[in-house]
Amino acid sequence: MDRNAIITAWELHCADGWPQFSGPHQGPLMTIDTVIGGCVVYYLDGSDSLDDQRRAILRHCLDDLDDLTDELDAECQPYFLRLRHLGSLLLDTGPAS
Repeated sequence: MDRNAIITAWELHCADGWPQFSGPHQGPLMTIDTVIGGCVVYYLDGSDSLDDQRRAILRHCLDDLDDLTDELDAECQPYFLRLRHLGSLLLDTGPAS
């Protein structure tokens, strides 16, 4: 995966503020956003890819995100679809050596 694609996706994600909504999934979605963001920062701080533990956590977050995104209002979905795309880009960086 092209590192620049991840940088661009991350910058776009950071430029868009947290969507305004309330509901039972807000807490889990905040956690998913934080975890994926942490993986991005780890990768951009110099790692060539994610270690196995981070990759497993990221996969779990993407699965949870898939389950929760469909239940959100249409106005909120673009934020979380972009977050999902960002997580997918990270997984495409390849396994750790």
